[in-house]
Formats: sequence, structure tokens, C-alpha cells
Amino acid sequence: QLQFVESGGGAVQPGGSLRLSCAASGRTFSSYATGWFRQAPGKEREFVAVIGWSGGSTSYADSVKGRVTISRNNAKDTVFLQMNSLKPEDTAVYYCAAAPRMSTREYDYDYWGQGTQVTVSS
Repeated sequence: QLQFVESGGGAVQPGGSLRLSCAASGRTFSSYATGWFRQAPGKEREFVAVIGWSGGSTSYADSVKGRVTISRNNAKDTVFLQMNSLKPEDTAVYYCAAAPRMSTREYDYDYWGQGTQVTVSS
């Protein structure tokens, strides 16, 4: 089993920034690709970003490209999501998850965190 604890969410005004963290424990975190997904009220969960096990490869949803950066520190079993220029439509619960390989598809991920709320509002 691989467990995640997300943190860093909160309320921010449009144009602001947040840095989400996802701390892993359990199985070998560094052998998994790690992704971030989000779910807004009344909507399905959607892909945000993913990073390969080594940190050398990343992929982003078009809706966040240029505003969001995913990174990881395998020595600390942690993955990060730096979000800048936040918009009201970024409001959602953000989840980190692990998969054997990089994927944008929710069903490819085996382990999920509990989520952290991000609210963007003036």
C-alpha cells in the first residue's frame, strides 16, 4: 500500500498562487509516476498534471498549462503542485495519486490521497 497526505490547499484571490504538497508513505514512492487530479462541485474528477518516477517527464492538462508546475523530491517522498495565476474555475478538491506509469486517465491510478480543497474567489 501507498498512502498519501495532501496539504497546502486554501482560499486565494484570483491571480494568486498556492503550492500543494503530497507526502507519501508505505511502498516505494520513487517507483511510481504521480499525478494530480481535481474535482469541482458537480463535475467529474479531471486530470491536472503528472510526473514520471524520476521527475524527468511531465504532462499537463491544457487548462492549466503555463500556470502549473509539478515536481517531486524522491528523497522526501513528496510531490508538489505549484499553481500560479489562479482562476475561479480552478476551485476544486485536488487529489494526488500514484500509477505504475505516466497516465492522464483516472483508472490507471492505484493509490489516492484524500484531497485538499482549493478555493479561488474574490
